[in-house]
Amino acid sequence: MKVVLASLSPRRKQLLATLLPQFEIIGAEGEESAEGANPSQTAMLRAEQKAREVKARLQEKAVVIGSDTIVALNGEILGKPQNSEDAKRMLRALSGKSHQVITGVAFLGERISRVLCDITTVRFHSLSEELIERYVATGSPLDKAGAYGIQDGFPLVKEYVGSYDNVVGFPTELMKSLLIEEGVL
Repeated sequence: MKVVLASLSPRRKQLLATLLPQFEIIGAEGEESAEGANPSQTAMLRAEQKAREVKARLQEKAVVIGSDTIVALNGEILGKPQNSEDAKRMLRALSGKSHQVITGVAFLGERISRVLCDITTVRFHSLSEELIERYVATGSPLDKAGAYGIQDGFPLVKEYVGSYDNVVGFPTELMKSLLIEEGVL
Protein backbone atom coordinates (compact mmCIF):
# COMPACT_ATOMS: atom_id res chain seq x y z
CA MET A 1 0.00 0.00 0.00
CA LYS A 2 1.32 3.41 -0.98
CA VAL A 3 1.79 5.82 1.94
CA VAL A 4 1.91 9.59 1.45
CA LEU A 5 3.04 12.10 4.04
CA ALA A 6 1.17 15.36 3.49
CA SER A 7 3.97 17.47 4.95
CA LEU A 8 7.24 18.98 3.81
CA SER A 9 8.60 19.05 7.37
CA PRO A 10 12.07 17.49 7.48
CA ARG A 11 11.42 16.43 11.09
CA ARG A 12 8.23 14.55 10.18
CA LYS A 13 9.97 12.94 7.22
CA GLN A 14 12.83 11.77 9.45
CA LEU A 15 10.49 10.40 12.13
CA LEU A 16 8.18 8.58 9.68
CA ALA A 17 11.30 7.02 8.10
CA THR A 18 11.99 5.30 11.43
CA LEU A 19 8.74 3.37 10.89
CA LEU A 20 8.52 2.99 7.12
CA PRO A 21 11.37 2.48 4.66
CA GLN A 22 9.36 3.88 1.74
CA PHE A 23 6.76 6.60 1.47
CA GLU A 24 6.09 9.62 -0.70
CA ILE A 25 5.94 13.24 0.34
CA ILE A 26 3.37 15.61 -1.13
CA GLY A 27 3.03 18.89 0.71
CA ALA A 28 -0.36 20.42 1.28
CA GLU A 29 -0.64 23.77 -0.46
CA GLY A 30 -3.50 25.38 1.47
CA GLU A 31 -3.15 27.81 4.33
CA GLU A 32 -3.29 26.48 7.89
CA SER A 33 -6.56 28.25 8.54
CA ALA A 34 -8.72 25.76 10.42
CA GLU A 35 -9.47 26.87 13.96
CA GLY A 36 -11.15 24.73 16.59
CA ALA A 37 -12.69 25.56 19.92
CA ASN A 38 -9.44 24.61 21.65
CA PRO A 39 -5.81 23.87 20.69
CA SER A 40 -6.40 20.10 20.35
CA GLN A 41 -9.30 20.60 17.98
CA THR A 42 -7.30 23.16 16.00
CA ALA A 43 -4.38 20.74 15.58
CA MET A 44 -6.71 17.95 14.45
CA LEU A 45 -8.64 20.19 12.05
CA ARG A 46 -5.42 21.46 10.45
CA ALA A 47 -4.02 17.92 10.12
CA GLU A 48 -7.25 16.72 8.52
CA GLN A 49 -7.34 19.71 6.17
CA LYS A 50 -3.81 18.89 4.93
CA ALA A 51 -4.51 15.15 4.51
CA ARG A 52 -7.83 15.66 2.68
CA GLU A 53 -6.28 18.21 0.32
CA VAL A 54 -3.48 15.82 -0.67
CA LYS A 55 -5.80 12.78 -0.85
CA ALA A 56 -8.09 14.67 -3.25
CA ARG A 57 -5.15 15.26 -5.62
CA LEU A 58 -4.12 11.60 -5.81
CA GLN A 59 -5.17 9.44 -8.72
CA GLU A 60 -4.63 6.15 -6.90
CA LYS A 61 -5.40 4.45 -3.61
CA ALA A 62 -3.08 5.45 -0.82
CA VAL A 63 -2.79 6.02 2.89
CA VAL A 64 -2.41 9.77 3.44
CA ILE A 65 -1.04 11.16 6.68
CA GLY A 66 -1.53 14.79 7.65
CA SER A 67 -0.07 16.33 10.76
CA ASP A 68 0.03 19.65 12.57
CA THR A 69 1.87 20.54 15.77
CA ILE A 70 0.76 23.28 18.13
CA VAL A 71 2.30 24.62 21.31
CA ALA A 72 -0.31 25.79 23.82
CA LEU A 73 0.40 27.84 26.92
CA ASN A 74 -2.61 28.24 29.21
CA GLY A 75 -4.90 27.45 26.27
CA GLU A 76 -3.29 30.05 23.98
CA ILE A 77 -1.78 28.75 20.74
CA LEU A 78 1.83 29.74 20.12
CA GLY A 79 2.42 29.21 16.41
CA LYS A 80 5.60 29.76 14.45
CA PRO A 81 7.15 33.11 15.32
CA GLN A 82 6.88 35.95 12.83
CA ASN A 83 10.45 37.10 13.48
CA SER A 84 13.26 37.03 16.05
CA GLU A 85 11.50 39.41 18.45
CA ASP A 86 8.37 37.25 18.36
CA ALA A 87 10.50 34.15 19.06
CA LYS A 88 12.06 35.88 22.07
CA ARG A 89 8.60 36.87 23.33
CA MET A 90 7.41 33.26 23.11
CA LEU A 91 10.48 31.86 24.85
CA ARG A 92 10.11 34.40 27.66
CA ALA A 93 6.45 33.38 28.04
CA LEU A 94 7.40 29.67 28.22
CA SER A 95 10.31 30.24 30.63
CA GLY A 96 9.84 28.37 33.91
CA LYS A 97 6.35 27.17 32.96
CA SER A 98 4.61 24.04 31.75
CA HIS A 99 2.84 23.95 28.40
CA GLN A 100 1.36 21.39 26.03
CA VAL A 101 2.67 20.25 22.68
CA ILE A 102 -0.25 18.92 20.68
CA THR A 103 0.19 17.12 17.38
CA GLY A 104 -2.93 16.45 15.38
CA VAL A 105 -2.74 13.44 13.08
CA ALA A 106 -5.14 12.68 10.24
CA PHE A 107 -4.73 9.12 8.98
CA LEU A 108 -6.78 8.57 5.83
CA GLY A 109 -6.36 4.94 4.89
CA GLU A 110 -8.25 2.44 2.79
CA ARG A 111 -9.36 0.37 5.81
CA ILE A 112 -9.40 2.99 8.56
CA SER A 113 -9.60 6.75 8.82
CA ARG A 114 -8.81 8.48 12.07
CA VAL A 115 -8.24 12.03 13.23
CA LEU A 116 -6.49 12.04 16.60
CA CYS A 117 -4.03 14.03 18.62
CA ASP A 118 -1.16 13.29 20.94
CA ILE A 119 -0.42 15.64 23.84
CA THR A 120 2.89 15.97 25.67
CA THR A 121 3.29 18.26 28.67
CA VAL A 122 6.63 20.08 28.65
CA ARG A 123 8.14 22.12 31.46
CA PHE A 124 10.84 24.68 30.68
CA HIS A 125 13.76 25.72 32.83
CA SER A 126 13.79 29.38 33.80
CA LEU A 127 15.60 30.84 30.80
CA SER A 128 18.12 33.67 31.03
CA GLU A 129 17.96 36.53 28.56
CA GLU A 130 21.43 35.53 27.40
CA LEU A 131 20.31 31.97 26.60
CA ILE A 132 17.22 33.25 24.76
CA GLU A 133 19.37 35.64 22.70
CA ARG A 134 21.93 32.92 21.82
CA TYR A 135 19.22 30.42 20.87
CA VAL A 136 17.24 32.84 18.71
CA ALA A 137 20.48 33.95 16.99
CA THR A 138 20.83 30.39 15.61
CA GLY A 139 17.67 30.93 13.55
CA SER A 140 16.36 27.51 14.53
CA PRO A 141 13.33 28.77 16.51
CA LEU A 142 11.93 30.66 13.54
CA ASP A 143 10.37 27.64 11.80
CA LYS A 144 8.99 25.89 14.88
CA ALA A 145 5.72 26.15 16.77
CA GLY A 146 6.36 27.79 20.12
CA ALA A 147 9.76 29.01 18.87
CA TYR A 148 11.72 25.98 20.01
CA GLY A 149 12.85 22.50 19.10
CA ILE A 150 13.44 20.03 21.92
CA GLN A 151 16.05 18.38 19.68
CA ASP A 152 18.09 21.57 19.15
CA GLY A 153 20.57 20.88 21.97
CA PHE A 154 19.85 23.99 24.04
CA PRO A 155 18.97 23.53 27.73
CA LEU A 156 15.38 24.73 27.45
CA VAL A 157 13.34 21.73 28.61
CA LYS A 158 13.46 20.72 32.26
CA GLU A 159 11.15 17.73 31.87
CA TYR A 160 8.34 16.33 29.78
CA VAL A 161 5.55 13.82 30.24
CA GLY A 162 4.54 11.96 27.09
CA SER A 163 6.16 11.37 23.73
CA TYR A 164 9.50 13.00 22.90
CA ASP A 165 8.82 12.44 19.18
CA ASN A 166 5.51 14.28 19.57
CA VAL A 167 7.42 17.34 20.81
CA VAL A 168 9.72 17.07 17.78
CA GLY A 169 6.57 17.15 15.63
CA PHE A 170 5.34 13.62 14.87
CA PRO A 171 4.05 11.07 17.41
CA THR A 172 5.69 7.89 16.13
CA GLU A 173 4.11 5.68 18.80
CA LEU A 174 0.59 6.73 17.73
CA MET A 175 1.54 6.47 14.04
CA LYS A 176 2.91 2.95 14.46
CA SER A 177 -0.38 1.75 15.96
CA LEU A 178 -2.34 3.29 13.06
CA LEU A 179 -0.05 1.75 10.44
CA ILE A 180 -0.46 -1.66 12.12
CA GLU A 181 -4.24 -1.28 12.23
CA GLU A 182 -4.29 -0.33 8.52
CA GLY A 183 -2.15 -3.38 7.72
CA VAL A 184 0.81 -1.40 6.37
CA LEU A 185 3.15 -2.67 9.12
